[in-house]
Amino acid sequence: MLDLSSPVSTRRPSRTDIGAASLFLLSMLMLACPAFAESPVRIAVLKFGTASWELQTVRRHGFDRAAGIRLEVIELAGKQATMVALQGGEVDMALNDWLWVSRQRAAGRDLRFIGYSSAAGALVVPATSPIHALRDLAGKRVGIAGGPLDKNWLLLRALSLHQGGPDLAESVEPVYGAPPLLNRQLEEGRLDAVINFWPHVARLRAKGMRVLIQAREVARELGLDAELPLIGYVFADRWARAQPELVDRFQTAIGKARRLLATSDAEWDALRPLMAAPDQATFEALRDGFRAGIPEPMTRERLSSAERLADLLGEIGGEHAVLSGGGLSPGTFWGIDDD
Repeated sequence: MLDLSSPVSTRRPSRTDIGAASLFLLSMLMLACPAFAESPVRIAVLKFGTASWELQTVRRHGFDRAAGIRLEVIELAGKQATMVALQGGEVDMALNDWLWVSRQRAAGRDLRFIGYSSAAGALVVPATSPIHALRDLAGKRVGIAGGPLDKNWLLLRALSLHQGGPDLAESVEPVYGAPPLLNRQLEEGRLDAVINFWPHVARLRAKGMRVLIQAREVARELGLDAELPLIGYVFADRWARAQPELVDRFQTAIGKARRLLATSDAEWDALRPLMAAPDQATFEALRDGFRAGIPEPMTRERLSSAERLADLLGEIGGEHAVLSGGGLSPGTFWGIDDD
């Protein structure tokens, strides 16, 4: 019951009282609306791409919100669609290799790169194949994913020449095609070997195919850094320069996800529906392939290796493989290669 006999204070609230009340109300609003201070980061990915595994882990654990960002993942059907979305400003990030970014920068487009994976492709043959070395490929039908300027193909051509062998472009019958189609043709015996991207190599290995040589081994033999990230998140320089802390917070969030994926098998059980793995062997091959590709931090030494790789690919593939005149465009790598 209200006691009307109690004295009522007539003291006017001080500025200190009003300030404290305002801070209290603001803190209550922020607690009620956790997205209040979050900045959206829109990322275009392939519908069944491996980057979705990393990004879903970020969102499932709230690593993005803890870093003050909100990931918005837009699934698209093809790589070209993701690049169109990026260049059209419909998304903030998409995935591609830094060689593409270097070519775009040479053409005047202000794109930058941060590493997502150092996993590369490999040359795969049937388990009982008589092919045991690059010289055994002479006269064989070799499937090549990514086209004539694919970096895995160019690296193998460079290694063959380095070993004193022929240019593979002249000694084999190249067959260019989509990665799943090339896998199927190898399984059906219509190809003698396939150079494919790592997720498709993992699927072949799970079926008993033999990896003749991985792109990482090729890089080592050519004196390059095998841990150099090849695929990464690509974004507009002007977008990043306007809010550099946003890129840092994004990297903090994905770093937490990668540490979990590197150590916890339970995390992979949660991702299994995304992986389209028909059996346990394929699931484990994809998981282990992803883990092997988690990139080391970018350093000045790795930047020098990227410059050497760009020069090498330019020598093998011509100016269209990297950029006119060869070499790595300054500013390609965000945070380590600022022009």
